[in-house]
Amino acid sequence: MPARYNTGMHRRQTQLHTVSRTTLSQQVAISAFILAAAIAVGTGGYILIEGWSLGDAFYMTMITLTTTGFGEVRPLTPGGRLLTVFVIMSGLASLAYLGGRTVQLLVESYVIRRKRMERKIASLRNHIIVCGFGRMGRHVCEDLASEKAPFVVIENDPEVLEALDHSGYLHLIGDASADEVLRKAQVEHARGLISVVSSDAENVFTTITAKALNPELFVVTRAVNDQTEPKLKTAGADRVIKPYELVGHRLTQLVLRPGIVEYMETVARAHGQDISIEEVVLLENSPLAGKTLAESPLRSELNIIVVAIQQTNGRLLYNPPSSQILQANDRLVAIGELSRLRDLGALCAGPS
Repeated sequence: MPARYNTGMHRRQTQLHTVSRTTLSQQVAISAFILAAAIAVGTGGYILIEGWSLGDAFYMTMITLTTTGFGEVRPLTPGGRLLTVFVIMSGLASLAYLGGRTVQLLVESYVIRRKRMERKIASLRNHIIVCGFGRMGRHVCEDLASEKAPFVVIENDPEVLEALDHSGYLHLIGDASADEVLRKAQVEHARGLISVVSSDAENVFTTITAKALNPELFVVTRAVNDQTEPKLKTAGADRVIKPYELVGHRLTQLVLRPGIVEYMETVARAHGQDISIEEVVLLENSPLAGKTLAESPLRSELNIIVVAIQQTNGRLLYNPPSSQILQANDRLVAIGELSRLRDLGALCAGPS
């Protein structure tokens, strides 16, 4: 099917949804107007026919409309009884119509929101998949959102779905270890996956499934039990984080080396600072490929310090010498000003 035809179909479907929703909103407004008119006619009729006060007339109209079943405010004349029958019939009809249209509008709004979100998820590329929206998953999403990194959340726990709906994050409802759910999250086009679901067993299954669908995917997962770490690595996890060990190490370093920890946090997060630390992949068509660090403009022009280089064979070069040759697909870990780091990213990417 031609792309132009697909685009036209999508545009027409969007227009139909917009027209349908507008018409439905108009119907809700009309039914609300009819209900208000019935209340006004009933109240005015009791005042004119029965000679009641405004309060008695309005009260009688409301208990009649809602079929509450209370007794009449006062004995009715034949004309008042005919008015009561009219109020009951018109009130029931308008209330039923208003309620039905309101429910329909809410359901259609939810369906439209879900379809719009699914279209956004389907267009994701080079993004991150977060499996689990518990306490750790929420912190992960907050950090990703603060970094403006594209991501989608997968969650199946009904207790946290409401919080996920209110978060505004792109999300899917389902089992993170299921093939069809990961495919909907565009796992084939994702750059990484963070698995922080409720149990180690689920993390293992999620890692196995994700790696089977995208062997190049970079997977980071959590291990609560020490015995699970080798299983997760066997399943294909590139990094396994043990929260208790990580927190214990951090607490120790804060006591022993508070200045170093503060400096590293400042550089890594750049809260209110103009410096940061970044990891950039050197692509094949980059003008830096094949040059040494001394020949590159990183230090002389951009004032960027390359503190480490991770080569394609997995070797990590700490504090590489100026004679180190930059190779394609090297990962450069650099510190510098934010604007200069963006220039470094452009240099490493090469001409588009």
